[in-house]
Amino acid sequence: MFKFSDRPRLFFTALAFAVVGGAGASFALDDFSGVGRTATPAELKAWDIDVRPDFLGLPKGSGSVDQGMDIWEGKCAVCHGTFGESNKVFTPLVGGVEKEDLKTGHVAALMRKDFPARTTFMKVPTVSTLFDYIRRAMPWNAPKSLGDDEVYAVLAYLLNLSDIVPSDFVLNDQTIRDVQKIMPNRNGMTFDHAMWPGKALSGKDVKPDTHAVACMKDCKTAPEIASSLPDYALASHGNLADQNRRVGQVRGQVTAASEAAATSGKPSAAALAEASGCLGCHAVSSRLVGPSYLEVADKYKGKDVSAQIFAKVRAGGEGVWGDIAMPPQEEIKDEDLKTLVAWILDGAPTK
Repeated sequence: MFKFSDRPRLFFTALAFAVVGGAGASFALDDFSGVGRTATPAELKAWDIDVRPDFLGLPKGSGSVDQGMDIWEGKCAVCHGTFGESNKVFTPLVGGVEKEDLKTGHVAALMRKDFPARTTFMKVPTVSTLFDYIRRAMPWNAPKSLGDDEVYAVLAYLLNLSDIVPSDFVLNDQTIRDVQKIMPNRNGMTFDHAMWPGKALSGKDVKPDTHAVACMKDCKTAPEIASSLPDYALASHGNLADQNRRVGQVRGQVTAASEAAATSGKPSAAALAEASGCLGCHAVSSRLVGPSYLEVADKYKGKDVSAQIFAKVRAGGEGVWGDIAMPPQEEIKDEDLKTLVAWILDGAPTK
């Protein structure tokens, strides 16, 4: 049985094995001569950022509920609402948890057929999952931009909104363990399927719930594409090719925006929109969080509003297209922002 501390070594051992096996080589498993190089400590640390249910990988740090509220207002409320209750962009994070749930570890509302929705805090059993996800994926338009103290603070604010911790609570790498003991749905996870985390953490010795048998006959000689993204949706969520690890068989499709950036002497407007995170909230022809670029172009068709749009994007705000605010775009260079505005007002052509 390997230890969790062995996971980086095991990963790269498995990777080397996959490369060697794929090449049809016959030399021993531990003979990796000519296959890559040893990963540096810095490379391992950059890859190994997950936080496990037993808090392995949890970084040092701390954050208060009040600090989290300030960060939330500036970076999170635009999509999740001031109190994590919004259902406009994503499903609500907070709600449906009662004081009794903290005692039992089972959220009673999950058993009610008349309850309108299942929020994040109703379902999640481990507080480490919330820390890990916020740290690696939020804010939506700038993932991994929060410092560890900021992640602690945001999570403290959410825990307070769910009445799990008091308003003067400070969450840190020690008190988070106390929080786990009162998570409302901590007993809502079953290990009977015998998948991860297995006996080591569940304490149960049960067989897997699958009886799959390896099949090595009647294999297809070529893949078949069953479905594909329509042209208008290709760049809706950035460049898919950049969102897959360079390990294994999965490769995302390269979008038109990325192709334009790669073949031109300087980044295209579409590529700038992708690189600046604009396509996380806006698509060319369909609404996401904000209006489509075709809607914007149609609204201001024939009007000289470049300066006004430039100022609006730079400062951020709400009111023109609804009450979901656009965060200020302070990092985009003036020249690039002018290019983006002209491209949007021209209908955001992808060719």
